[in-house]
Amino acid sequence: MSRPTALIADDEEGMRQQLRSRLQDAWPELDIVAEAVNGIEAVALAGQHQPDIVFLDIRMPGLSGIEAARMLFNRCHLVFVTAYDQYAIEAFEQGALDYLLKPVGGERLKTTCARLQSLIGQQPSNIERQLSQLLSHHSKPAAARQEYLRWIQAVVGANLRMISTREVLFFRADEKYTRVQTEQSEVLIRKTLKELADELDPNEFWRIHRSTLVRVDAIAEVTRDLRGRQMVRIRNHPELLEVSRGHAHLFQQM
Repeated sequence: MSRPTALIADDEEGMRQQLRSRLQDAWPELDIVAEAVNGIEAVALAGQHQPDIVFLDIRMPGLSGIEAARMLFNRCHLVFVTAYDQYAIEAFEQGALDYLLKPVGGERLKTTCARLQSLIGQQPSNIERQLSQLLSHHSKPAAARQEYLRWIQAVVGANLRMISTREVLFFRADEKYTRVQTEQSEVLIRKTLKELADELDPNEFWRIHRSTLVRVDAIAEVTRDLRGRQMVRIRNHPELLEVSRGHAHLFQQM
C-alpha cells in the first residue's frame, strides 16, 4: 500500500519547516511531496503531485488559502493552518476537516493526523459539505466576521518566534522593518506598519502616529509635554510615544 502524501502551502519558510518537522513526529509515514510559497503555486503543485492532503495557510500572496481551496475542491483533504481566528473554527473542530491555529502544538497535530488517517482513500464528500459552508460564509462579506491577526512571526537568530498579539505593547516603523515591543523584549519583523494596521483588530490596536500602532489596553496614561504634544505612556515600559495631530481625536478629552 502506498504511503499517504501531503503538500504544505505557506508563504513563511519558517512556518513550513516547523509544520514539516511536527508532521514527521506526529505521522512518520506521511510523505511531504511538495511545498508552496503562495496559493497559485499550491494549486499548480497539487495538480502535479496529486497529494492526499493539502495544508493551507489563509493569508498568502497570489491566491489566498480560501481561494486555493475552492480550486482544490473535491481533489484532496484540506486542512487550514493559520494565525487567524474566525467563527468557523468550532464547526471544523467537530468535523473531518480541521482548522489549526499557529503555532500548532504537537498533541493538537496528532489529533488532526489521526482524523486524516481514517479518511485516506475515501472521497472527501462529507468534508466538502463542511468546506462549502466555510467558503459560502467567506463569499458573503456582509455575513462574515472579520478575522484578525493573532500571532506575529519573528525570526530571532536561527529560530522562528511566535508572539501573541496579546503580548504586544506597540509596533513602531523602523526603516525597512517594524519593531515589535513586548514587556520582555523587542524584535524586528519585515511586515510593514500599514500591513499590520490592516490585519489587526482596530478595537485593540490604535494608530496614534504614522509610525506607531499601540495596544489600547497597554496605555497607562496620556499627557502633554512642554511643547503641548500629546504623549502616550505605556504600562510597564519607560518609553513615551508621540500622538500626531492627525490622530489627536483619539484622546478628545485632553
